Amino acid sequence: MQAVHIVQGTALPLDRSDVDTDQIIPAEWLKRVERTGFGKGLFSSWRDDRSFVLNDERFLGANVLVSGPNFGTGSSREHAVWAIMDYGFHAVVSPRFADIFRNNCTKNGLVPVQVSAEVGEQLLAAIEADPTLELTIDVDRRTLAAPALGLEVEFPLDDSTRERFLEGLDDIGITLRTEEAITTFEATRPGWMAGSGR
Repeated sequence: MQAVHIVQGTALPLDRSDVDTDQIIPAEWLKRVERTGFGKGLFSSWRDDRSFVLNDERFLGANVLVSGPNFGTGSSREHAVWAIMDYGFHAVVSPRFADIFRNNCTKNGLVPVQVSAEVGEQLLAAIEADPTLELTIDVDRRTLAAPALGLEVEFPLDDSTRERFLEGLDDIGITLRTEEAITTFEATRPGWMAGSGR
C-alpha cells in the first residue's frame, strides 16, 4: 500500500446516511478477480439518476468523499473500499463508520476521518455551496482542516493505524518487517519440525 501523509483537495458531498456496502459497490460487481476496475461500479445503482451527485460535473476530480453518518454498513466486502479508491478518493469523512468498513479502509490506504455530526453537516453544506472548497487531512497530526471556513478539527486514529498510513504498511508489509527473525527461526528450528505437518 502507498504511504499517506497528507490528503489535500476538493470534496464530493454525499448527503446520505446509512450508506451500505451494497450501495457502494453492488453485488454484481463482485465477480471480478482483480482489485482494479471497481471505480466504474461505485454507487452504480444510484448513478443511473442523472441528478446523483457523482454525475455532477462541479465535483469532478474531488479526492475526498464527505458523507452522512453510519457510512459503510452491511457486508464486510473489501470491494467497497477498492471501489472508492479506484474512483479516485483518498479519504472518506463521516460522523460514523461501520467498524468492518473502517478496518478495511485502514488496511488498504483509504483514510477514514470521523468527525462530529455538527462538523459533518457543516462540511456537506459548505461543499455543496462551494465545490472548490479545499480540505486538508493531515494523517500525522490527525487533523482535518478547511481553511476557507476557519475550521480545523482532530479525528481519531490510533497510533498503530497512523503508523500504517505513514509507513505505507498493509498486513503483509507489517509481517515482512520481521522477515529477518522469521528467516533465522526457519534456519534454526529442528529438522523434525520441517516435516509434512502430520
